[in-house]
Amino acid sequence: MTPSTLGLKAKQQLIERFLGKKASARGTAPEATAARSVHRAKVPEAFTRFDRHPGYEKMLVPKAAADRLGLRNPFFIAHDGVAGATTRIDGREYLNFSSYNYLGLNGHPAVIKAAKEAIDRYGTSASASRLVAGERPIQRELEEALADLYEVEDCVVFVSGHATNVSTIATLFGPKDLVIHDALIHNSVLEGIKLAGSTRRSFPHNDTQALDAILTEIRHQFERVLIVVEGHYSMDGDIPDLPALIDIKRRHGCFLMVDEAHALGVLGPTGRGLHEHYGIPGKEVDIWMGTLSKTLAGCGGYIAGERALVEHLKYAAPGFVYSVGIAPPLAAASLAALRVMLREPERVARLQENGRTFLRLAREAGLDTGTSQGFAIVPVITGSSLKAAKLSNLLFERGINVQPIVYPAVEEKAARLRFFLCQSHTERQLQQTVEVLSA
Repeated sequence: MTPSTLGLKAKQQLIERFLGKKASARGTAPEATAARSVHRAKVPEAFTRFDRHPGYEKMLVPKAAADRLGLRNPFFIAHDGVAGATTRIDGREYLNFSSYNYLGLNGHPAVIKAAKEAIDRYGTSASASRLVAGERPIQRELEEALADLYEVEDCVVFVSGHATNVSTIATLFGPKDLVIHDALIHNSVLEGIKLAGSTRRSFPHNDTQALDAILTEIRHQFERVLIVVEGHYSMDGDIPDLPALIDIKRRHGCFLMVDEAHALGVLGPTGRGLHEHYGIPGKEVDIWMGTLSKTLAGCGGYIAGERALVEHLKYAAPGFVYSVGIAPPLAAASLAALRVMLREPERVARLQENGRTFLRLAREAGLDTGTSQGFAIVPVITGSSLKAAKLSNLLFERGINVQPIVYPAVEEKAARLRFFLCQSHTERQLQQTVEVLSA
């Protein structure tokens, strides 16, 4: 029997059943709506609210403790003007040890002039990816200057230092590979390994013998192997044994990557970094990584090495291909800063002298400075997050701005104040700070 031979009531029932099934399939039938409402009701409220996120709730615990103790929040403080040896906060001048402006090039007249001229010529943004929309000459000039600095074939600049490590490691390595790194390596390297899907192993801080032993045992299990270290460790202020690392990478058939974020402008007679410090040609290291946001007074990151490495990244690294190119005024500022650094090596000499002086004064005062070698970063280890926060507050009240580094950024027993030195600090400022610290 066809629908045309049915009675009116039967036809209506058939149509309702048909429409009900279609509505149900689309999720709009009353039965489906009710079922979804029941289903939604079973979802815990914590899964639908950001203020109930476990990460956020965990973050609130130390904040609440600090509030109960009357401690000032030392983070996200607003600075007015260029932060160097001194800075201005809420209308008051402070001695400043919380800036990466190592050589005082942020705010340097030549750097500001270069950035302004680039704005006049190119505007404030590259406006698109360099791969698809072309590039500006100033971007390539910066890359060529950085390649020359490391005595390698080429360089590519990314818009973010953190993304440089993440994207580079994830592009070059995969599930059949091993990335082995110093135990104190930066978060950006860890995130890059995670994205790559590579096996990850760490070796004890600056222990090249342990690195050698691990590779002897497991190198044969992997295709490519990358060793990653920092040129100047940002938490501890010490440096790795580059000659030993080069020997190890050769014997085991590995790539060596050195993160120079805090080494450029700090190490070597002219600030060229770890390879200049040891007197080793830059081409002995496979991947040089660095940032533009510290010594070079800009923002972004770079990879320098052989041409095949750089070309691969330019066409395949997501952090470069799918990102806008570095802003022309930032590229111009960093290039100008690099030129001033090379033209005025006395800035590097003053910075290194300040680092040695502060380390000596702190140790003479009985302060725990860990493994710092006194180049530009000197921690004062308190062994307690609460003590570090209290000491930071005390110093702030006395006109000294320095950040506490607390758990979980470091282990609780390694909580500290971290002092960044710059070339424009005076010896009296350093003495005054140590006197307050040790009082």
